[in-house]
Amino acid sequence: MPELPEVETWRRLAEKHVLGKTIQSVYAAKDDIIFDQTTPGTFKRVLEGRVVTALLRKGKHLWMELDQRPWPYFHFGMSGSFQVYSDPNERPTYCKVEWTMADGTRLGYRNVRRIGKVRLWDDPAAVPPVSKLGFDPFLDMPSPKEFHAQLTRRKAPVKAILLDQGFAAGVGNWIADEILFQAGVHPEKRCHELKDEEVKRIRSKMNTIIRKAVAVAADAERFPKTWLFHHRWGKQAGAETANGHKVAFITVGGRTTAFVPDLQI
Repeated sequence: MPELPEVETWRRLAEKHVLGKTIQSVYAAKDDIIFDQTTPGTFKRVLEGRVVTALLRKGKHLWMELDQRPWPYFHFGMSGSFQVYSDPNERPTYCKVEWTMADGTRLGYRNVRRIGKVRLWDDPAAVPPVSKLGFDPFLDMPSPKEFHAQLTRRKAPVKAILLDQGFAAGVGNWIADEILFQAGVHPEKRCHELKDEEVKRIRSKMNTIIRKAVAVAADAERFPKTWLFHHRWGKQAGAETANGHKVAFITVGGRTTAFVPDLQI
């Protein structure tokens, strides 16, 4: 599922190719699951002729600011993505929205499994779900003191809290596992029982992992080989880290959780 690094990568892609340009035409697929609280026809009519003035993101949510409201909002669900191309024949399969800019650049929103949303809002940041999100670790990481206070006042398992979008927007399952692996913290440890040094390590690893993933454009092949990421998929029996430590799998907060018992206490 796309997490913060993927969505930030797509935001940057769109910003690079459509910022400041006029939307000449819009293709909007007839899909009443993807289009929510609006219709494809309304979406097309409202956006055509508008100028893209900003591409913004919080957590896994992305929206465009235009020279006139309302603005389009996107959630990518399990399989969404942005793609840029110029040849109309390159429109991706399962494309739900395609903008053609005045200079011929095309931006497509693709969603295979239809688990995602496209909406029109006057101010996406001011309404749910965006307005209910916690801090964005890439954009506004809390100070060490505030991070400590926010985390340790909770009594749930730390893995479950890291997945709570009301705590940290954009942290999904693999990022939460990676943070706790690198911080050496057991995923079932209760937040209010965390030691000060553990909280510091969690904050530090959250910051470095997300920034590294963004820096390599969310390309998993460019993630460091020492990351748990490469060994956590499929709950494979006998999986080991790059250093030969056994990877175990449990369920925490309703989610499959990979961890290394030898290193995470």
